[in-house]
Amino acid sequence: MTPATRASFWRDRPTLVTGASGLVGGALTARLIGAGADVVVLERDDVPQSELTRSGMREKVKTVHGSVEDVLLMERVLGEYEIDTVVHLAAQTIVTIANRNPLSTFESNVRGTWSLLEACRRSSTVKQIVVASSDKAYGDQDALPYTEDAPLQGKHPYDVSKSCADLIAQSYAHTFGLPVVISRCGNFYGGGDLNWNRIVPGTIRSILRGTRPVIRSDGKSIRDYFYVEDGAAAYMTLAEQLAMRPELKGEAFNFSNELQVTVLDLTQKILAAMGSDLKPDIRNEATNEIRHQYLSAAKARKVLAWKPLFNLDEGLTKTIEWYRGSLRSS
Repeated sequence: MTPATRASFWRDRPTLVTGASGLVGGALTARLIGAGADVVVLERDDVPQSELTRSGMREKVKTVHGSVEDVLLMERVLGEYEIDTVVHLAAQTIVTIANRNPLSTFESNVRGTWSLLEACRRSSTVKQIVVASSDKAYGDQDALPYTEDAPLQGKHPYDVSKSCADLIAQSYAHTFGLPVVISRCGNFYGGGDLNWNRIVPGTIRSILRGTRPVIRSDGKSIRDYFYVEDGAAAYMTLAEQLAMRPELKGEAFNFSNELQVTVLDLTQKILAAMGSDLKPDIRNEATNEIRHQYLSAAKARKVLAWKPLFNLDEGLTKTIEWYRGSLRSS
């Protein structure tokens, strides 16, 4: 799409964002507001520190309080607000919480997905649905990088929840013709992430406080880190492309900078960028986590003409700036 066409596409478009108080949801909501969309957000819990609240975006959107697992609520929201486009981000996103509380993770990630999609199936207005899956949906694979035709074979609670949600989204597209497209991204990072046990925000906060950053694993796990603004832009691209090309329904796309970065290397990169000589506290306590992950974005580049807006260094610089400002004022 040209900038003019994109602006025309989103202007006044009734758009539902689930999980808007989360990291990616906040970034996506900001982009949608900037594009002129008529944004409705679903919020289960009140999070005063979220970007949705602290940035003033809440005054520019319609907020519905409730759970994505409530199919009757989802039907009401889609109908009463005449929703055209849905971006489904609501999920329990922390691996350690999934290991500790698998039931709540399955409820939000699996039941939440089928409840929303069933409501969409009954809707007369919904035209595009973007479902956020994850690289975790692939589980452990012998062949890397992950490509979209790799089997979805999660084994541990969080990974299984993403495999299931992904497959459910595909089934609604292929069985019922629902206009669903699926994104699979790596580990998101960026300003606004309040999950301090994640490596990027936790490391930055520790450095700003003058304490050693904690690495729960042995630091050697390889991950695919993806800047939140790139994720938000990718979701909008998927909705736009699906509107023009209905044959994309049921398709999944990886989005990635296609880098292999160990947890320790990322921590040291942040330490260097912040001019800190603190040493990481490597605890080697993590369990039930995939050892080596990274994605191929070749399909997105070819089919969607997509490319990332930020490289890792640029994303980290912007992220550090956000936390310096946010934590200083808090």
